[in-house]
Amino acid sequence: MNGRPPVLAVRGLSVRFLMPGGRRIAAVTDVRFDVAAGECLALIGESGCGKSVLASALLGLLPGNAQTAGSALLGDLDLLTADERTLARTVRGRRIGLVPQSPAAHLTPVRTVRSHLAETVAALTGPRGRAALRAAAEEAAARAAFPAGHLDRHPHELSGGLAQRAATALALVGDAPLLLADEPTTGLDRDLVDRTVDELRRHVDADGGPDGDAQGEGRALLMITHDLAAAERIADRVAVMYAGRIVELADADAFFGTPGPRHPYSRGLLQALPDRAFTPVPGLPPELGDLPAGCAFAPRCARATDACGTLPPLSGTVACHHPHSHPHTTADPEAARA
Repeated sequence: MNGRPPVLAVRGLSVRFLMPGGRRIAAVTDVRFDVAAGECLALIGESGCGKSVLASALLGLLPGNAQTAGSALLGDLDLLTADERTLARTVRGRRIGLVPQSPAAHLTPVRTVRSHLAETVAALTGPRGRAALRAAAEEAAARAAFPAGHLDRHPHELSGGLAQRAATALALVGDAPLLLADEPTTGLDRDLVDRTVDELRRHVDADGGPDGDAQGEGRALLMITHDLAAAERIADRVAVMYAGRIVELADADAFFGTPGPRHPYSRGLLQALPDRAFTPVPGLPPELGDLPAGCAFAPRCARATDACGTLPPLSGTVACHHPHSHPHTTADPEAARA
């Protein structure tokens, strides 16, 4: 590590939704991780595990029936306790760039892509003349492989893939210290997936990465994705989420290569890939409103025993009573930063 503090430090983050009749949905529970300057952390897991809820909590975009606990420090600002004025004026777009999961819903339907980009450039990088704004909008579009010939189209005239690229271009404009990409490859073919995630990676590496210019704050990327190939391509570390909890934190090279994941669920995710065993994880994830007292993965796990009736803590890098053993287990990556 370079000695700089993490760009984002999440500690004990939990999100509960209060439902009619007093029912509570435990969407995120006791999540802890850091994202360092120059680092890409890929957060992976099945749909409904709480990944996007976590992203919404970091941006202050949770609905009114949500309750949060813990902390999420972006520098010296706790995102969980910051007021809406602070989040709107100093965080969103400026300190956190968002590539949203549903880009069409984040684009104003009566404005062209060029208009979106020009307004964002003017707001985040200072006033410019008309010609300079036009050129900057085209440059921003090119970063995300958005075709210049489509800049004067409205959102309803875009395919899902083009809308995704427009949203990526908007997120990159402010060169924010933290880029939060929520399923940034949705609707893209493989070549565009690679180009998009490579651009996200370049954003992180722009100041030279972990060993770059010590005078800058550095940039970081938190990428929420189902696309394990994209994660393998650009991630430094991987966090695996299941039923609202982080069940494994691992270096990407070890996770995707040798010795591989330690948690049985993580191994199942990799073995479900077409270029591996192409074997799905058996069973279905639990309902977040009806989680068991113990390990939530136990009903789907071939390694489960009676011990799994109690909740395993995230000990070291894995939360499991019966993890796959490694001949050389690495130290806790979070503890190493302390």
